[in-house]
Amino acid sequence: MVKTTKISVLGPIPRDTITTHNSEIFEKYGCALYTTVALSVLVGETGCVVPVTNIREIDAPKVRGILSEFSNVNLDYISSTADRGDIVSLTYVDQNTRIERQTGFMAFIAPADLADLLDSDAFVCVPISDYEVPYATLANIKQNSSGVVILDAHGPTNAVTREGERVHKFWFERDLWLPYIDILKMNLQEAGCSWFGSEYTSQALQNPKDIGLDELPKFANHCLGLGVKAVCITMDQHGCVVYFRGPKGKLEEHFVKRILVENVVDTTGCGDSFAAGLAFGYLKTGDYVKACQFGNAMGAQRCTGSELAIYRTLAETERQIAEAYG
Repeated sequence: MVKTTKISVLGPIPRDTITTHNSEIFEKYGCALYTTVALSVLVGETGCVVPVTNIREIDAPKVRGILSEFSNVNLDYISSTADRGDIVSLTYVDQNTRIERQTGFMAFIAPADLADLLDSDAFVCVPISDYEVPYATLANIKQNSSGVVILDAHGPTNAVTREGERVHKFWFERDLWLPYIDILKMNLQEAGCSWFGSEYTSQALQNPKDIGLDELPKFANHCLGLGVKAVCITMDQHGCVVYFRGPKGKLEEHFVKRILVENVVDTTGCGDSFAAGLAFGYLKTGDYVKACQFGNAMGAQRCTGSELAIYRTLAETERQIAEAYG
């Protein structure tokens, strides 16, 4: 990575109320905040991180106050003009399963919001709902920038009902989006929402399942065929798997084991932190497997506590990766 590295982070900074699997209750800001801070700590003095988000006026002083502690974070693209931001409650049934409700909704990030950021080296998109970072915004980035586009599919595979319930949905517009994504990141459940047949029985719809491991290469091959450079799928305690084309165009599949965490405190933001490590690792190494190692490291760091101070410096993270992967 060079001195002038610039990474833009697109997504909400919701006001979260979190009940953990240990019945602890936290109130804090999340999502793109985790991605931004994790990247800030990794980037250090070698560049800057630019969160692009829309929040409520009441939240603006607090969000800006938190991020002002990080000298390499540019606060100019945190907007409260529309006075709309996400408000979310998360109740964990176990470490990885949660019930979600949403009662506040950010204004979406439009192409015009990025007019002065198209020189970014990477655009890390971490929406939590289907409208927040729309297809048109990704298309505009790819048509006008050489920056790497990383999309967390949590956004396009989740919707909110009129009652405020957050629910999974099929990503039917998937093939319109794929040509504008360089690295697609998702979990097994989200992959299941993105790989569907021509017809479903009523019984299958009533009992949806995560995608089977035997289907992952087929799904990845489809994505790569439409322009995606790498597909990374996280698998909780099993780490993650990444797919990309080898030098001769052959599909490669690499399983990257997890980094063990003895005491899991709060898994909120692990995916957002993984996305940060994935983006940084790829910019630093140009290697998708090593990028996933960085992703696993940042996700592992995130779940060890509820505060932002749990993220380690680049040197410390590289030692953690060396200890885990050799």
